[in-house]
Amino acid sequence: MEKIALVTDTTSDLSEETIKMYDINVLCFRIIYKDRELKDKVEISSKEVYDGFKNEVPTSAMPALSDMEALYERLEKEGYTHVIGITLSSGLSGVYNGLTLASKNHPNINSFIYDSKSISLGEGVLVEECGRLIKEGKSFDEITKLLPVIRSKVHLFFVVGTLEYLIKGGRIGKVAGTIGELLNLKPIITVNEEGEYTTYCKVRGRKQSLNKMIEIIGEITKDKKCRVYTMHGDAEEDTLKTKAEVEKLPSVDSVIYGGGISPVSGVHSGPGLVGIVIYEEI
Repeated sequence: MEKIALVTDTTSDLSEETIKMYDINVLCFRIIYKDRELKDKVEISSKEVYDGFKNEVPTSAMPALSDMEALYERLEKEGYTHVIGITLSSGLSGVYNGLTLASKNHPNINSFIYDSKSISLGEGVLVEECGRLIKEGKSFDEITKLLPVIRSKVHLFFVVGTLEYLIKGGRIGKVAGTIGELLNLKPIITVNEEGEYTTYCKVRGRKQSLNKMIEIIGEITKDKKCRVYTMHGDAEEDTLKTKAEVEKLPSVDSVIYGGGISPVSGVHSGPGLVGIVIYEEI
């Protein structure tokens, strides 16, 4: 009989309720300051990261390989026969490669490590859907075959308060970013097929960029049954306003407020992020 463990990382931004409901194993990214290293979401909060920017902008590191090994050893002892691991995009981090390597050290467990090619609840919705399928009694093979279909139904968009932090982290072209800042252009950012950040479109000014995201939601959800997630990086007020506008769209089935993004994601995006994830329900 199959016993399937579900594994992800802290950038999936799943609620504690969802983690408990589906018994999800979450690997912690690490936030690194000059004098200390802290586990994402466990030893440091998003607010502490943002509040500390005036003194130091930390760097980040993927979950420790030792943590991955310890997780696999525990899962083996608990009698798990299979692992489905869903990670932050390989275009943004090495966590996919790290977890793949760890899985190969444990041949007694049949593992399927999947690159979400996304971040935040774009990654989290894949994990949540897998959790539901496991609870429904679907087999390991059935779920792993469905994952690419589920991923094809996920759309992620976000705007940031400033491009400064994405530029510092090497996540966006420095020249394009600098010109954009000078002209007050606010790119609406998505992820491409390689799971890397790319500009979906450019809008002048903060208010227009948020309005454009609502317009994009309306275009994608037209004639489809969709649920929408909203999340933020130190921009709760703007995000709640955006959520209220999205709820008015007749094509949206439900709107879920995902709260703040993980501290480690906040390190790279900076304050002012408003994000949306659209999931076309199968």
